Amino acid sequence: MSVLCDTQIRELIGIEPFADNVKRSGQVSYGVSSYGYDVRVGTLFKVFTNVSNAGGQAVIDPKRFSDESFITIDTAETGRDHVIIPPNSFALAETIERLTIPRDVLAICVGKSTYARCGIIVNVTPLEPEWTGRVTIEISNTTPLPAKIYANEGIAQVVFIKADRICAVSYSDKDGKYQNQRGLVLPLVD
Repeated sequence: MSVLCDTQIRELIGIEPFADNVKRSGQVSYGVSSYGYDVRVGTLFKVFTNVSNAGGQAVIDPKRFSDESFITIDTAETGRDHVIIPPNSFALAETIERLTIPRDVLAICVGKSTYARCGIIVNVTPLEPEWTGRVTIEISNTTPLPAKIYANEGIAQVVFIKADRICAVSYSDKDGKYQNQRGLVLPLVD
């Protein structure tokens, strides 16, 4: 197994739109890097809130997750370049980039240090072989203060690991539930 470098990422991984990693003054970096690709967060966010359960004892259940637990904010509509995540809360968002993972590659997505150093953690599960789509990401504000997340700027880095052998069953083969997802997809249990 090996990690793909910048030239291999350009050749082997489908990323649309593709960006070079150049200095962009005043922005969180994005684009291809030496051994990864820094993806951007889009303009649509679902920010977790407890508004629909004021005073109650709601339980978060991944098998019955309700959209009522979120407020939807589109920074393109608000005219702002950012969204605010409340203290000790989180938001769901999706990448601007659409990725197509080859059958012999596994992709791991990790948060960028610029946000991590502010107590903002990005979580994404691995992108399996032959998965395609925009990545739904979870952005946690672990601090006791509100946190700004900048739309259309870098949020996480994807590292691509090329396998020595091709898998017997890919994500596409098993008709994975998040294949070609559109918009911010909440947890799904078949």
